Amino acid sequence: MELHNLTIHELHDKLIKKEVTSLELTEIFLKRIDAVDEKIKAFITVTRENAIEQAKDADKRIMNGKDITPLTGVPISVKDIFCTRGILTTCASKMLGNFIPPYDATVVKKLKNAGSVILGKTNMDEFAMGSSTENSAFFVTRNPWGRERVTGGSSGGSAASVASNECSASIGTDTGGSIRQPAALCGIAGLKPTYGRVSRYGMIAFASSLDQGGPMTKDVRDCAIMLNIMAGYDPNDCTSIDAPVPDYTKSLQEDIKGLKIGVPEEYFIKGLDKEVEKGVSDAIDVLKKLGAEVLDVSLPHTEYAVAVYYLVATAEASSNLARYDGVKYGYRTKAYKNLIDMYCKTRSEGFGAEVKRRIMLGTYALSSGYYDAYYKKASQVRTLIKHDFMEAFKKCDVLLTPTSPTPAFRIGEKTNNPLTMYLSDIFTISCNLAGMPGISIPCGFTKDNLPIGLQILGKPLDEETVLKVSYAYEQAAEWHKRRVVL
Repeated sequence: MELHNLTIHELHDKLIKKEVTSLELTEIFLKRIDAVDEKIKAFITVTRENAIEQAKDADKRIMNGKDITPLTGVPISVKDIFCTRGILTTCASKMLGNFIPPYDATVVKKLKNAGSVILGKTNMDEFAMGSSTENSAFFVTRNPWGRERVTGGSSGGSAASVASNECSASIGTDTGGSIRQPAALCGIAGLKPTYGRVSRYGMIAFASSLDQGGPMTKDVRDCAIMLNIMAGYDPNDCTSIDAPVPDYTKSLQEDIKGLKIGVPEEYFIKGLDKEVEKGVSDAIDVLKKLGAEVLDVSLPHTEYAVAVYYLVATAEASSNLARYDGVKYGYRTKAYKNLIDMYCKTRSEGFGAEVKRRIMLGTYALSSGYYDAYYKKASQVRTLIKHDFMEAFKKCDVLLTPTSPTPAFRIGEKTNNPLTMYLSDIFTISCNLAGMPGISIPCGFTKDNLPIGLQILGKPLDEETVLKVSYAYEQAAEWHKRRVVL
């Protein structure tokens, strides 16, 4: 198999055995980007010279046998929402089209300290607002499995960069499904950790009570490897959880006999694509054969999740994005009459249509006279949704659902109807509202050769059981071994 098709752990073995150097690997991946990214458009910025220098440093570590981690010398990509010192960080917005941060996000710093090689920054929906990566201010990223199809969003560039083998792995962010949904549509593994498990410091904010960074990889073992490095308490993030971080690779066991898997009836609804339904149903059968006990559960407030999410998320977005006024950094309009005129023109010209829509929705929900009716009520229902999950977890160890109601849809198919687009995340947003961990892994392909995603949700801080079930299924089904041909 060609080296660019390999996983992190496969590349690590070759690096340690000195069958290949990090510099050679990096050059292979850079050539791959040169060869295929014009078709996929996964990257906003390729950091070629920095990657070469990082690869040389990694080779020195490996040669000296010091400070070697499973990521040392392995080329990865980073969603363009994470601040990277000295490197353009746009959040796929014209507003930050010239922003070069003076510091690294904590997650980026950890990946660098682990010796990984960062090849570049990947495309996304502007400020992570979208489900298809069509809202980028720069270009649309195309699905490697069908280039007329979307990648999902908002971490579509990261998902596509992994699926098209332009890097071995990537990191994304998940506010309402933005890691899991594109992972499902691009046929890779994507893990959203428990809220607070991974530092948000240096991750450009969309909705602060929902945002969470996580790994996007070619298999479940790589998710565990990356989470080992990304997770942990960070005093720079007041929402970071101060709890011990286990070695997640130790949870990768194929024996799940007796483990209880709940299947919520509310996730198998009218409108669920038949091929997706069959893929998930077949996955349930595989897990039963592995010895898991599958039982029906109910999450009765699920029907309110989309409405709650689009009140909470937009309200927090309107607050977070108030900082982009053209004064301290970012875009500023060229011609204006006075300060107010400068504010208005800067924000009108700097933000795209979807970002402006969400800012207006959120500002309305927070405005005087409407706060109790909308934001406060949404927060109360959010508590009920979380309570549903906690009740379900009294009966089972994990929950299993489809990740997305459909496989990848066509580019432009839903751009004229925001509500239809918002429903693409109908199965993923409850997890964010409740702050739990969740993963999407491949569970089949449609007759058009489009990936289908299986979602496994766990109790807060129980990523280990999520990874255990995912790994057991993955090893039995082997969908993760399929590679795209470009």
